[in-house]
Amino acid sequence: MKKYDISIIKGDGIGPEIVDEAIKVLDAVSYSCGFSLEYKEYLMGGIAIDVTGVPLPDETVEGVLNSDACLFGAIGGEKWDTLPRDLRPETGLLNFREKMGVYANLRPAIIYDELVNASTLKPEVIEGVDIMVVRELIGGIYFGKPRANDGETAYNTMVYTKPEIVRIGKKAFELAMKRNKRLCSVDKANVLEVSQLWRDTMEEISKDYPEVQLSHMYVDNAAMQLVRNPKQFDVIVTGNIFGDILSDTASMVVGSIGLLPSASTGDKTAIYEPIHGSAPDIAGQGIANPIATIESAGMMLRYSLGEIEAADKIDTAIKKALKDGFRTKDLAAFDAKEVVTTSEMGDIIANNINK
Repeated sequence: MKKYDISIIKGDGIGPEIVDEAIKVLDAVSYSCGFSLEYKEYLMGGIAIDVTGVPLPDETVEGVLNSDACLFGAIGGEKWDTLPRDLRPETGLLNFREKMGVYANLRPAIIYDELVNASTLKPEVIEGVDIMVVRELIGGIYFGKPRANDGETAYNTMVYTKPEIVRIGKKAFELAMKRNKRLCSVDKANVLEVSQLWRDTMEEISKDYPEVQLSHMYVDNAAMQLVRNPKQFDVIVTGNIFGDILSDTASMVVGSIGLLPSASTGDKTAIYEPIHGSAPDIAGQGIANPIATIESAGMMLRYSLGEIEAADKIDTAIKKALKDGFRTKDLAAFDAKEVVTTSEMGDIIANNINK
């Protein structure tokens, strides 16, 4: 029997609740498909600060690097917002991504037929939406130097080197080749030199992928077009800050940020996590939507472990749960036959796999 070592970072807020449900589903599908998963939990974020004094302990970095894949919950909260910036949970997350070398963040946005009414957009606008946002994750303005804030003047630097653009560009073109062979590169080349380099480099890479139709769009127009006509997009590739904003926009196109998973991949261990935050205001109430985390676990099986059948089973089990009318509180207003807790939704999806 195949065995995989999975590192687990539950984090803060609703993180432990949603990760527990994903593990429940992973246990069901691994049993069904004849492989085993061995989990080891590590600390990161606010909980790591409380226990160890730092947001990213060395033990966590070493443990994740030695695992086959990492399933991640969510970190942060107001409790730690007043700490010096280098000790905040979010700084630990940025450092973690950098140490893992996960330069490509894959964020799918797919509309479930059963949740068409959950979107604020008209059904005819969003039916059939299936977008993959490829966000560069360890470069750009979040990591650029110099950066400073002296209380009077503050600045950040948006920097991309050509090799950084090439590696994320190739990842996006390769994904487009496996989908509908359409790639939209999003930038702000009309005002930013870094975006002009981005656009020029994407054009160069496109010569190696003649089957892929490459288009370009300014980020402000892309935000508008995601709401106006999301079906025009197949794969979107963009930089760190633009990808952060556009993928959250895409989440509301499909109806709820609680439905969107992500995969952060590179040359080392990949990280799989929902794109939503730790939501400390609802932590412990049993109302968080675990579907994005369960979908992230499915992406982990698909992309890191190569367990395609198991990933497909998770997708099918989620669709059945939604088709049967089960909804967590965030989706209660949309064709709900029964509003269920976080744990109950995990049970339902796991049981669908067992059936």
